[in-house]
Amino acid sequence: MNWTPVIERYERELTQNVIPFWQEHCIDREFGGYFTMLDRDGTVYDTTKYMWMQWRIVYMFAELSRSRFGDGHPEFLPLAKDGFEFLYRHGRTEDGSYFFALNRKGVPVAAPYSIFSDCFAAMGAAALFAASGEERYREEARSAMRSYIRRLDNPKGKWNKLLPGTPRRLNLGSYMILANLGCVMKECLGSDEFDAETDRAVRMVMRMFHHPELKVIFENVNPDGTFDLESCEGRFVNPGHGLESMWFVLQYAERIGDSALIHQAGEFIDELFRFGTDPRYGGIFYFMDALGKPHLELQHDMKLWWPHNEAVIAALYAFKLTGEERFLDRFKTIDEWMWSHFPDPEYGEWFGYLDRRGEANNLLKGGKWKGFFHLPRCLMKSADLMRSISGASSDC
Repeated sequence: MNWTPVIERYERELTQNVIPFWQEHCIDREFGGYFTMLDRDGTVYDTTKYMWMQWRIVYMFAELSRSRFGDGHPEFLPLAKDGFEFLYRHGRTEDGSYFFALNRKGVPVAAPYSIFSDCFAAMGAAALFAASGEERYREEARSAMRSYIRRLDNPKGKWNKLLPGTPRRLNLGSYMILANLGCVMKECLGSDEFDAETDRAVRMVMRMFHHPELKVIFENVNPDGTFDLESCEGRFVNPGHGLESMWFVLQYAERIGDSALIHQAGEFIDELFRFGTDPRYGGIFYFMDALGKPHLELQHDMKLWWPHNEAVIAALYAFKLTGEERFLDRFKTIDEWMWSHFPDPEYGEWFGYLDRRGEANNLLKGGKWKGFFHLPRCLMKSADLMRSISGASSDC
């Protein structure tokens, strides 16, 4: 396969379309932080600043500043630093956790009930340390990471509204993110402080959330590792999360040289593609039921941008580490569907929310969940993987 035009397509989209869209529209130059609620043309339709979305932007600008894409763009690092200052000053609580949301001026509007605010604070600060070498960023990365780990067993803490009759579950998202966070900490901080927690998270994802008979990764399991097939929550499958978790596992397995783990993750990736792909219209379903029963979420059969972004990375990573053609075939299929449906040729960036047939039913470019993260990470990570696969130079 000639990878050169594919690499160029991904890098051109990143540097000429996605980055300029967010750089032009997301910076709040009056109060600090970022706007993430952006309409199709980039205009701001809400000024609420959701913490995990804010920290993801810090992470992306920091990562871009230390990548080859940062050449000739000395402004990327200051954009990340300015975001850090706003979020650290206004969003941090006394115990080191972070509020869920602030208003435009930085006044908290939602309690610190989500550990994912802490998660992405750790990621953003770690990337800033790697980009700048400034010690204060390393210390905050370690602090936020410790907060995330500390809260894992009771994520919402006193903000939990559920009553004792609610079944206790282990959630895939909490552990897959820890697996990735540990890799980010290792790469950016060069520390072994979180190695044991990273390994534990990887092993939990692989051993507890995969159903060997149904051959799919579940979103929720019982604390003893059993599966609840009698409830909608227990049967809940999120193919995008599963694929994202598997490339997190692959990056860890590659670093430690675990060939058995690479093989196992590859098998799970292939299973998720088979299970999650829409046989009628193509693309990957958003939410699914493990037994094909009705799903409570009415948007379950929609096609969202981020599962396709993560599917591309998972397929490329699996092909890179195994050399098996089935993963190259998966990449080609999902790459063609993704690029033919999500990009907006008129205003730039990508649509995030398509119906099952692949037509945009919400034209926003940023919102409470969509921001400057999954798409640029996909474009950057995929280009790097393709360069590695093709043996091309890492230089542009």
